[in-house]
Amino acid sequence: MINIHATAIVIGKTGLLFTGPSGWGKSMTAFTCMAEARRQGLFSALVADDQVLLSKQDNAVIATCPPAIAGLIELRGTGIIRQNHVAQAAMHIAILPGSPTGENRLPEEGETAVLAEGCELPVLRLLPNLSLPLAVLMAKAPEIGS
Repeated sequence: MINIHATAIVIGKTGLLFTGPSGWGKSMTAFTCMAEARRQGLFSALVADDQVLLSKQDNAVIATCPPAIAGLIELRGTGIIRQNHVAQAAMHIAILPGSPTGENRLPEEGETAVLAEGCELPVLRLLPNLSLPLAVLMAKAPEIGS
């Protein structure tokens, strides 16, 4: 397993891995997506926040939570809170920050991210601080949540 700086969640049966530079809002965006999913009656759970152990099993990218941080997510400026969680889950999409300056307004179709050796996922990009990030993700990938 390889430890990466990311936040992993599950919406329905879809694993979403929020990764990218420190401070772009991975934890808050993942938390907002989980809250939106619950309001829509969809299953949502935290896998891991800040530290995600990635591995490859049967062609799937698996995210596992280090036991010491199970169920905990940091919401910057608010503190650490407890969330419903699962110990591990398959990840399906990597969520990376979009460009807030307007450059690359239309991200490359078919973009993928190599997260660790042998662990590659398709990418969706999000601008930081969106009020309804799950709605944006579902508009681009309607399979999320099913």
